[in-house]
Formats: sequence, structure tokens, C-alpha cells
Amino acid sequence: MTSTVHRPAGGDGSQALRPVTPVGIAAQEVALVLDGLDAGVPVDDEVLDRLRRAHTLLAGLDPYVAASTSPESAQLAELARATAGHRWGEHPPGAAQLEPEMVSGHVEAALLQLLVRLSGARRVLEIGTFTGYAALAVAEALPADGVVVTCEADPRAAAVAREAFGRSDDGGRVELLEGPALASLERLEEPFDLVFIDADKEGYTAYLDLLLERGLLADGALVAVDNTLMQGVAYGAPPRSEREEEQGRVIAAFNERVASDPSLVQVVLPVRDGLTLLQRRVDG
Repeated sequence: MTSTVHRPAGGDGSQALRPVTPVGIAAQEVALVLDGLDAGVPVDDEVLDRLRRAHTLLAGLDPYVAASTSPESAQLAELARATAGHRWGEHPPGAAQLEPEMVSGHVEAALLQLLVRLSGARRVLEIGTFTGYAALAVAEALPADGVVVTCEADPRAAAVAREAFGRSDDGGRVELLEGPALASLERLEEPFDLVFIDADKEGYTAYLDLLLERGLLADGALVAVDNTLMQGVAYGAPPRSEREEEQGRVIAAFNERVASDPSLVQVVLPVRDGLTLLQRRVDG
């Protein structure tokens, strides 16, 4: 199949830029294959080569990023293994199904650690503890007088996290508040330098609004929000389940709320399942 890449013209008549990111190149290769199939071009070696290239670009990305990122501590690696091997069983009525994939993971936690160090944060709030991986990672990066306050609604996850904090040299810097996050946030009074939101997606807008309204963000505070790509469903990828479709809709609405708020500045990073960093806008 012989294909020529035609760059569509931009709105001003200029040629659109060619893709240069791994995902963009992979998307282009697949698009060319699909164009050929739609045109009735038979599947030949060139088609297969394009698909292999796309697969290599996509399948190799996450492992390469992880291998090129500063390694996690032995304590975090042990917690990741414990999370992956934990048998969560059936979830109680009204509770979410917990899965090992909910752990923040090495690369995202390393980014949070870097944000702590760059910002000089001393007080960090996490909404959504799960097994405590991100909380412990942040605690490792905090100065000696730093503290992480983390909120977890599910007692099963909270129990695993408490055990992890108890085993860690840095677990003493972590305070776990068990129960619905909104109720926990209502009890807080001192502002935070960094906030990480990684909880029920339906609650994201309420959590952000409460942080802004109750003065829980210190001057220059940074808020990091996880899963803001929601496996692509947020921007139109076909959902694999009704639950995924609903979460994609909720996240898309949250992203729109953030992007349309003139009091905020934000950037969405394609780290893991999407990480939005946002701050209050400083006038002038």
C-alpha cells in the first residue's frame, strides 16, 4: 500500500504541523492504514509495517518513561507489590470496586515528589488515599516538619494504607482521615501548599470548589488532579463499559469547568491517565 501523508491546511491556509510525539505518530500511522482499508487497499507488508510501528510507539512508551524516571524507594516498591497482590474481593453495597490499578504508580508519584521539592511545600493534602502509595511518596519528599493529610472513604483501603504508613520510615508525616472526603475537608482549617485529588470522579468538582471557597489553598498553592483523560473517553474514545462512559462524561465536565474558570490557570499533562496541574491566577 503506497500512502502519501497529506498535511491538512490550517485555518489560515498554512500546512498543519506533522506529528512529532510518539502518540501522534502512532495515530497517524493507524489513520493511514484505516484510509487504505476504507479505500479497499489490500492488507500488505506496508500496512502491517505501519501497524507494527504504531504498536511499538504505543506499547513501549510507558515502560520507557518508567525506566527513564528516578527509581522508587524500596518502601514504595514493596507497597506497590503489596497492592498488586492484595485480594480485594467483592465490594460492599454502595462501595466502589477496588482494583490494584488504582495505585498512583512510580512515574506519577515521582512527579509529585518533584513538585513538592520545587514548590517548597510543607503541608500537602491528598483526597483519595487508596493504599497510600502517593501519600508515602510525598512524605518522602517533604522536609522534616512537613505533613501529608490524606482522606480515604473506603475502610478496606484505609486499613491497608495504615499498615503501610506504620511500616514506613516516613509514615509518621502522614495523617489519615477516614470517612467521606467532603466531611473531612469541612473539618480542616489550615491551608495547604499542594493538593492531590485522586478520588471518586463524581466528586472532583465539589472537592475543587470547596478548596477554593474555604480558603484551604495557600498563596501559590498547586492542585494536581488525576485521571483527567479518563482512558480517552473524556475526549471521545469509545467507552468499554457504562461505568467508563459515565466517568468519561463526568471528567469531561470537570475539565470544561476548570478551563472556563478565568480565576484559574491550568495545564493537562499526558502522564499516566492524565494529570491536570492548576493554580489560582495571579493578576498582573
